[in-house]
Amino acid sequence: MGRPGRHGPYSSRVRCNPQAPRAEWRPPPLTTQTVLQLDRFEAALPELAAQYASAVPFPHIVLDDVLTPDALAAAYADFEAIDGAHWTNYLHLNERKFGNTDRATWGPTLQEISGELFSPGFVDFLSVLTGIPGLQPDPELDGGGLHRSLAGGFLNVHADFTAHHTRPRWRRRVNLLLYLNPTWDPAWGGELQLWSKDMQRAEASIEPYGNRILLFTTDVDSYHGHPEPLRFPEGSARQSLALYYFTEEDDVVAHATNYRARPGDGARRALIYLDKKALQGYDVAKRRLHLSDGLVSRTLALLNRRRR
Repeated sequence: MGRPGRHGPYSSRVRCNPQAPRAEWRPPPLTTQTVLQLDRFEAALPELAAQYASAVPFPHIVLDDVLTPDALAAAYADFEAIDGAHWTNYLHLNERKFGNTDRATWGPTLQEISGELFSPGFVDFLSVLTGIPGLQPDPELDGGGLHRSLAGGFLNVHADFTAHHTRPRWRRRVNLLLYLNPTWDPAWGGELQLWSKDMQRAEASIEPYGNRILLFTTDVDSYHGHPEPLRFPEGSARQSLALYYFTEEDDVVAHATNYRARPGDGARRALIYLDKKALQGYDVAKRRLHLSDGLVSRTLALLNRRRR
């Protein structure tokens, strides 16, 4: 089932706050874009910036129909064509998904999409939208890239790591998730939940419709995830392109990904905590020793086999 048409040219789960300050804006140079269709978002940027700033539980916004129809169809084909050997395993108690940060293995359209979303014009647009000056893209795709979750996959609620693993002065500020699901049915699950800062309730839920971008501010209490196992049918997967944007600052405090239990998780709380502490130890080692994603994949796959 495709994305419903009721959302209009763009959608957000927040209402525009007329009292919120409006960002000053001059159109950024986006004239070179070939796969993105952002004209209507540029025209509405002051209103979108106000919506983003006033969103609950933390700043975020949803933008629909961001790729041209031809680019979207080609992106789906590129995604499916990636060989299974090029996917990194993230299989542990707090998540079950696969990732790919090697753009050389991506098809030409996926490469072009990531290039335009990392272009100076789009980054300028993003800085105005989020109210965060000095944003810069991450060419290393630290923690980002293509993500794919199969039936049974999940991602427990968490706040993301706060500092780049190889550039210690880079503070992570904004997440961009471009969903690339040709079909999605609400019965399959996979909505991204945005949780309150006290971890008492999910205050927003974003359906992963294809050709939809979710943007949100990354902070120590920007809790999000899709913690229920996916019910996707055989041959289908929850797919996305994740790009992260940073600012360069002095004295950046590095926090590892912080997984949190939900009020109803019961006895799983202890397991979530223990797995989080083990991953925090790995995070420290990765920063100090510059460990590769390939090593992560092999280690997690081994631990997963032993757990079974």
